[in-house]
Amino acid sequence: MLSKNQIKLITSLKQKKYRLQHGLFVVEGVKTIKELLQSSLNLHALYTVETFNIDAKEEVIVSNSDLKRISFLKTPNKAVAIFKIPKSKVIAESGLIIAIDDVRDPGNLGTIIRLCDWFGINDLVCSKETVDCYNPKVIQATMGSITRVNISYVDLVEFLNNSSLTTFGAFMEGENVYKTGLPTKGVIILGNEANGVSQEVEALINKKISIPRFGNLQDAESLNVATATAILLSEFKRR
Repeated sequence: MLSKNQIKLITSLKQKKYRLQHGLFVVEGVKTIKELLQSSLNLHALYTVETFNIDAKEEVIVSNSDLKRISFLKTPNKAVAIFKIPKSKVIAESGLIIAIDDVRDPGNLGTIIRLCDWFGINDLVCSKETVDCYNPKVIQATMGSITRVNISYVDLVEFLNNSSLTTFGAFMEGENVYKTGLPTKGVIILGNEANGVSQEVEALINKKISIPRFGNLQDAESLNVATATAILLSEFKRR
């Protein structure tokens, strides 16, 4: 049976301030937990209704009712794991880097992390206003890809000022990406879901690019930021 202190700690990790305070984050679902167990991340505790057959004192068998008390899901998925938040690595100024400016939706960030993993992007740079990558909804959306992408939260203006790489920004009025010469190195910048790239960041962009609309009516307002990331990465990598 779980103690009150255990339950209090786990449920507190739904909030960013407590994740930072304890240096811990929550992962749910057998498949994702198994993938993270095989990574370099350090397990803090594993609460499960069925054993994972791991040789670890951190595994605790719990009842379905106890699992429901600590799960953030409407329908708990057999296990809840607590992992230690790793330290960010140095951002490598090589190849392509994705930088996101104030992306707020957890599903979008989780999908962007998966896209970085799929397209071999080692570094994802996030503005400090971007949703926390250890938000439980982000973790769910990454499907384990969070273990294979170096995610850094920085002052984006300062980072771009100090970067030697060419910067590309996604804009509605930019140059058609399908007709633009694209390098193998650079920073691809995508902005907030509603407002796009901020003016401060826009001022530091070397080249604006856009994904053209092909619809007959040309009425679609914009693309989802994660969808735009997928198209741009596919085009940069295709070249």
